[in-house]
Amino acid sequence: MMHKPFRTAAVLGAGVMGSQIAAHLANAGLTVHLLDIAAKTGKKNELVETAFKKAVKQSPPIFFSEKIARRVTLGNFDEHFHRLADVDWVIEAVVENLPIKQELMARLEKVIRDDTIISTNTSGLPIREIAKGCSESFRKRFLGTHFFNPPRYLKLLELIPTTDTEVKTLARMKWFGELYLGKGIVVAKDTPNFIANRIGMYAIMFAIRAFTEGRYTIEEIDTLTGAIAGRPKSGTFRTADIVGLDTLMYVLANLYPVIPNDESQEIFRIPPLLRKMVETGTLGAKTGQGFYKKQGKEILSINPRTFIYESAKPLDFGNIEAIAKIPDLKERLRTLYENTSRAGEFFRQLTLHILAYSARRIPEIADNPSDIDKALRWGFGWELGPFEIWDALGYERVLADMKAADIAVPEHIQKKLHKSQDVAKPGKIYFAPVAECADDFCLPASALTTGIDLAALKSDSKNILWQNSEAALIDLGDRVALYEFRSKGNTLSLKVVDGLAIALDMIENGNYRGLVIGNDNANFSGGANLAEMAMLAQTNNGQGIADLIVKFQALLQRIKYFPKPIVAAVVGRVLGGGCELVLACPHVVAAAETYIGLVELSVGLIPGAGGIMRMVTWAADKAASESPQHIQPFLRKVFETIGMAKVSSSAEEGVELGFLPPTTKTVMNADSRLYVAKEEVICLERTGYIPPVERHHIMVLGRQGRAMLEHAAGVMQQGGFISEYDNYLANRLADVMTGGELSAPSLVSEDYLLQLERESFLPLLQQVKTQERIAHMLKTKKPLRN
Repeated sequence: MMHKPFRTAAVLGAGVMGSQIAAHLANAGLTVHLLDIAAKTGKKNELVETAFKKAVKQSPPIFFSEKIARRVTLGNFDEHFHRLADVDWVIEAVVENLPIKQELMARLEKVIRDDTIISTNTSGLPIREIAKGCSESFRKRFLGTHFFNPPRYLKLLELIPTTDTEVKTLARMKWFGELYLGKGIVVAKDTPNFIANRIGMYAIMFAIRAFTEGRYTIEEIDTLTGAIAGRPKSGTFRTADIVGLDTLMYVLANLYPVIPNDESQEIFRIPPLLRKMVETGTLGAKTGQGFYKKQGKEILSINPRTFIYESAKPLDFGNIEAIAKIPDLKERLRTLYENTSRAGEFFRQLTLHILAYSARRIPEIADNPSDIDKALRWGFGWELGPFEIWDALGYERVLADMKAADIAVPEHIQKKLHKSQDVAKPGKIYFAPVAECADDFCLPASALTTGIDLAALKSDSKNILWQNSEAALIDLGDRVALYEFRSKGNTLSLKVVDGLAIALDMIENGNYRGLVIGNDNANFSGGANLAEMAMLAQTNNGQGIADLIVKFQALLQRIKYFPKPIVAAVVGRVLGGGCELVLACPHVVAAAETYIGLVELSVGLIPGAGGIMRMVTWAADKAASESPQHIQPFLRKVFETIGMAKVSSSAEEGVELGFLPPTTKTVMNADSRLYVAKEEVICLERTGYIPPVERHHIMVLGRQGRAMLEHAAGVMQQGGFISEYDNYLANRLADVMTGGELSAPSLVSEDYLLQLERESFLPLLQQVKTQERIAHMLKTKKPLRN
């Protein structure tokens, strides 16, 4: 069934969630009206304008770029409610008060069109009650749309239909949410806290109880509920501080009384410690102290008995460091589960209780395990959901341990949900995904049909056209291939660079339409392999480095002018050499959440594989003419962008900064990027692909332009914004950008600028301060400003 996309929307309520939802709808290209109550005195728009100004200043940013904020029109309920007559979708996000919401729905029904979709973002009130007094036609178009905070960055969107919601309404919302908003959709039942928050809050409260009972310290629990377990590194207590302890208490206060039939209801009772902290204004990050408090450079944690903040005690966890280094998550979880130390005991108990509680909530909150898994992965950032963890640990083993610990498990777990009869072996898929259902609603597993299951393709050896230990060429079908990085951090190692040259030979000489460069990881590429570079520098292998630079420059030039279409499919971090690779690709498909930049100066280098040349070309092309005064503003922007190692906050900003071409195809749902890139290759080939024309005449500004850039860097140093070595690096950058020793503005070739890049790169790599920056980055993952 074909659905009609929404083009206009209104968000009612400009609070924390309302403003951010409005921003994300604007990111998706909608025209948005953001309305709130009128101020009682003075300017009636004062409340909505104040709230929006605060939201726009949030970090990380809620808009893809500053320009997108213009798509949001502010208003108030007194003067601008009539605007709702022209919108396709209305989202209610006002205060969590049922009579107020019901009154708003009644008023809304008198204004909107008879085809407008209406939804509520409530997280604690019954969806069915909010539109109870409205007409049948209204209720058919009404449902819950529960966004997670922050809406731009968290993938989960829970859709909660009522018994009155039409299937076509739900199907349209699911389709639009996945394709246009980039969301992972889970259809939830109209039960308290829906799916993710119900299970997630259980996990948080179980961990908090372990702390208040004195069995484990805050730091120990955060270690075991953080990255080692495949969850966000903030763990339990840092996450609670970020969310706000008042918010946490509010959720518990509303949840506890409405789940009398939940056998684990007591775990949701507000702990005395949490109540006292909130009453004394200890609310977490927003007040500077919560479970944690930063004092100078030290992070202290609260003593639950004395309420005094104390230094962290050493972890009493045995060989936990060795377990944390196990790269495969499932193997790491199995090892931690089997561990006999205090760490293993806590992890086993936490895991068994979370898995059992999740099982007991079926079919109350969801009809199948996969919905719960997706909700926790997309809403709480878990790498594996509860039932995926159960599969990884081994179904029968976990079930036996639950019975031994006298943990209640519903009988239907064994009878209804398994896929395989061979369930003893860890890793067997026992909890298989099925159609998504909620009450009488069943939809296909995904409304998004524009994804490529790369894991399935790679599992068949016939699809592997070539591979080494760090890269592979994979057949995507339809005579299109994918070159995939497999190196650590997807860095451009020697093996990746060599493999790309082989892949280009195979594509050029074989029966292929073209090539996609990408992968199915969260980040496209971390750039050059700094460890390899550092090793070459320390062994004084100058010729080896020079040869590598020449090879990589030539490879990227070959990509730029390749006779068949090459499309880069990017997402997440695209840094340094990875950015230079993308700059060389004539065609790009970018996930909206793409963070791209030339960050070489942060490690004491300047771009050396064509990045400077292509950005100088971009500046010249943006200018109205080849006149120096027209080029200077754009050249200075490039200089500041590279000099400050600026990384875009989105694909949209990546285009504005010149890192991505204006023809970039941006996809809101990152899962579709490989499919769209493949289709782009096919389209380009079918329309008669013509590669770009090589540039032999690029205007550079010579000595006068260099002086202008060097002066700007000098001012930055005098102001204390950059170090003396930063200034030195900036001068080397300015030299290449303006053509070296040219005395006047001149037209130069691409090869001329590439040579200047090479001549500057090697001497910088041999500098002591550059090597210190590289070593610091490799050790701490943070830049050093020496």
